[in-house]
Amino acid sequence: MAERYSRIGAFPQIVLLLILVIILAFGGLLWFDYLGLLDVRGLLSPVLQLVGIEEQTQIVVSEDILLLDKLRLDKLREAVELRGDELTLEAERLQGEVASVEELRQQVEQKEAELAEREVSLNEQLERYENRRAVLEQNSRDLTSMRPDDAVAILEGYDDQLLIDTLRITEELAQGAGEVSLVSVWLSRFEPTRAAELQRKMTLKPDDQAGR
Repeated sequence: MAERYSRIGAFPQIVLLLILVIILAFGGLLWFDYLGLLDVRGLLSPVLQLVGIEEQTQIVVSEDILLLDKLRLDKLREAVELRGDELTLEAERLQGEVASVEELRQQVEQKEAELAEREVSLNEQLERYENRRAVLEQNSRDLTSMRPDDAVAILEGYDDQLLIDTLRITEELAQGAGEVSLVSVWLSRFEPTRAAELQRKMTLKPDDQAGR
């Protein structure tokens, strides 16, 4: 009888141990699934449903999951296009400024060319004036060194402008040397009417004389 009770008592223990092992194994699998090491919910779903544990609902990934990125890219594209338009307007503005600067540069070059041409012209006029003055001074010295009658004979052959310029140079040279000018001596030997006309013209400024 003791042996019979011993056998009966061992069987429930074995069953309990098996149940415990199954529970531990089941719990271990769930724990590994929770940690993400194993995916056993699909296998254990019938068992989970029996014990009242619902299977975790999986999140369905929508086909429009990239919608946010698409909107972001669209905004970025719009920003790039807007910036491109701004750069285009800026480029057009700069081109307008470059055209204005180029026009001003051409105007400056034209003015410089005109000034250079005018300078050359003035230099030529000055050179001619200096050459003419040098000739007049030398002519005046030659006439001054002659006898008055001989000098007057030469002067009478000059036109009024050349004669007046020669007389003026002669007076300037005499004043610069502190000497008495022979102009009055020469004029006194001219025909009175021409002498008076020459004296009148000599009192005029060069511009007034040119106008007459």
